[in-house]
Amino acid sequence: MKRLVVLLAVLALLVPGLLFAGGTKEKGGKKAAVEEGNEITLYTSLETDETQEYIKAAEAATGLKINWTRFSTGILGAKLIAEKANPQADVVYGWAVTYLMDYVQRGFFEPYKPKDGDKIPAKFKDPNDYWYAIDLYLAAFAVNTEKLKEYGLPMPKSWHDLTNPVYKGHVIMPNPASSGTGFLQVAGILESMDPDYKNKPVKENKGWEFLEQLDKNMGQYIKSGSKPAKYAAAGEYVIGCSFAFVIANLKREGKPVELVLPEEGSAFELEANALMKGAKHPNNAKKFLDWAISDEAMKLYAKWKVGVTKPGIPPARPDLPKLEDIKLIPMDFEWQSINRADIIITWQDKFLR
Repeated sequence: MKRLVVLLAVLALLVPGLLFAGGTKEKGGKKAAVEEGNEITLYTSLETDETQEYIKAAEAATGLKINWTRFSTGILGAKLIAEKANPQADVVYGWAVTYLMDYVQRGFFEPYKPKDGDKIPAKFKDPNDYWYAIDLYLAAFAVNTEKLKEYGLPMPKSWHDLTNPVYKGHVIMPNPASSGTGFLQVAGILESMDPDYKNKPVKENKGWEFLEQLDKNMGQYIKSGSKPAKYAAAGEYVIGCSFAFVIANLKREGKPVELVLPEEGSAFELEANALMKGAKHPNNAKKFLDWAISDEAMKLYAKWKVGVTKPGIPPARPDLPKLEDIKLIPMDFEWQSINRADIIITWQDKFLR
């Protein structure tokens, strides 16, 4: 009898603890918010200055403490691979869709449909909710008007203009292996200059012939997508192959640059968000992903981007061209994602110095 009393006393002490322990788990074994604190870790390829504005607003709206690191597009992918066994990020924010599609297939992400997910058009999201795009950015040329006049050069209007020998050594372009901007520029050229691109090996694409001609004038290939514009603005090069909003920002700052959209059409990329598989703070991550496609967030993106993915968000930058007025190259994101490795390897074999 004495032993039974002792046993019951022990159980009385243990059961509340067991119940409490069980109460810290959600269905499916996911961590409850109480265990996660109020932090998330976020990786992004969005530009630093815009990301600072977004994160400040997100922290105010959600109450989260957001630890974030900015990587160029290709480096972010390498970081995820290096950490796959023990993911350090909870969310990938504003990463190129052509990369995201590939990494979804590799098993890096898990699906999540954020609030307002139904308001994002189907063409801007994964059908199985692995990613939701927030904006698009355009390839463009930054042309230093002072240097153009100094060297007596004509204003370039197209990619083909850049093969003119008068521009030899005056052009700078991103490396597609490390820069999303560089990749979309190369992919856009391959698609637009070879209508039969889907039906042949990447190495046989006619666009490589054009890129070989362009390479003769190339002063440098660089890892960053924004730095070609910044180097052109600083007068180190006459023409920087970059993307539209960074050029518009430099011009607004008073730099002597002109934004030129190529006559052949502008290549573009979608930037999207996804929830990491194995995230240490999944509930907090979902809270952020809900905010990231909210009207508040979209209005902030519109201050930096040519277009956002949520209908009804008005343009906020009169100095950027209106999306409806721009000739866009019809980008085949699925083909680019499937053939990314072949495109990069072929480019490196031909042009890496």
